[in-house]
Amino acid sequence: MTAAQPPAPPASTTFASPGRTVLALAFAETIVWAGVFYIFPALLAHWEGDLGWEKTTLSGAFTAALVTSALCAPLTGRLIDAGHGRRLLIGGSICAGLLIGAVSLVREAWQFYALWVALGACMATCLYEPCFAFLTRTRGSDARKAITRITLIAGLAGTVSFPVANLLAELYGWRAATGGFAAAILLICVPLFVYGTRPVPEAEPAAIAGSGGKDGAGLQAALRRPTFWLLAVAFAMIALTQGILITHLLPMLDERGVSTTVAVAVASGIGPMQVAGRLAMMAVEKRVSMNAICGLSFAFMLAASTALIGAGAIPLLLFAFVLLQGSGYGVTSITRPVVTANLLGRTGFGAISGALALPFMGATAAAPTLAAAIWTVGGYDLVRLTVLSLVGFGAVCFVLAIVSARAR
Repeated sequence: MTAAQPPAPPASTTFASPGRTVLALAFAETIVWAGVFYIFPALLAHWEGDLGWEKTTLSGAFTAALVTSALCAPLTGRLIDAGHGRRLLIGGSICAGLLIGAVSLVREAWQFYALWVALGACMATCLYEPCFAFLTRTRGSDARKAITRITLIAGLAGTVSFPVANLLAELYGWRAATGGFAAAILLICVPLFVYGTRPVPEAEPAAIAGSGGKDGAGLQAALRRPTFWLLAVAFAMIALTQGILITHLLPMLDERGVSTTVAVAVASGIGPMQVAGRLAMMAVEKRVSMNAICGLSFAFMLAASTALIGAGAIPLLLFAFVLLQGSGYGVTSITRPVVTANLLGRTGFGAISGALALPFMGATAAAPTLAAAIWTVGGYDLVRLTVLSLVGFGAVCFVLAIVSARAR
């Protein structure tokens, strides 16, 4: 008897070039991150000046968006497992473009909040987490390479958003700036998602098969394992410390007498160092396991927090902080989905990834407020020590997650 051959794809199926689809997804993610996520901090000062609302009022809307995104993540993960990843990425980006366009029309604070809560739901459908869950499901072991390539390009989204948004706002006003980003999402990002999510020839049949009831069982099984909860805490610590540093770095440096020019250079350098970290990871990934690279990222961030503390006495350590924090955090967008699949399996990966995104996004949302509360108690010296402690705790949880998975 001859071996059974896999069924041929339907005649209507049109396969896309795998390299081109990855490139399309990379630019789509760059645009949607720039237009939905980074546009908020980029235009915050313009909103404050024109609308007359306090910074805390405006920032609350973004916090509400991140909380909404976190709450929606488990549902979107299940939908991806059920085979709806393509619809989510395309539909979510369409809604995001329309909603960002509607932001240009707001006059009242409640309208602003309502739109950003809705945008939070869109974030859960078209940013990194759903995109990477879709790739892991449809490409299996080939997903890591695609994820790496996407983050190399999309990691520059903030670099695109800040200057473009501010230039448009200065020339034509912030309402025109949001309208411009809305147009970019609808006219460029959406078609890129349409092309980037088409089937590719080497998609693994087992990975893209119908979910049935197995994916729900996969999540339930993961929830019963200590590995899941240890990863949840470890990844949440990454989000919490990065959120604290990004939102409070400028006032933290100002308190130490660092000039505005140097402080802005330090803050601006973290983004490019994230890309540098990903490039370095690509150079060694064939010789070093992804689990080890993830562990090294914790070590780098621990060293970065130590350098930030020591910079009070040795200012040159600020450059070490930028290098270590940027490169250490930069690789986590790649290592998180890959390590999750390595330790918890690919069955029900979308649901598992969505469940892990809940504490991660929740920690991101809570970071600015938590840092402010710590500052009121002990100033930024206590904030820096807290960051070091949180990264250390996360590193311990990650090591225990590895041990727990191997002992299974």
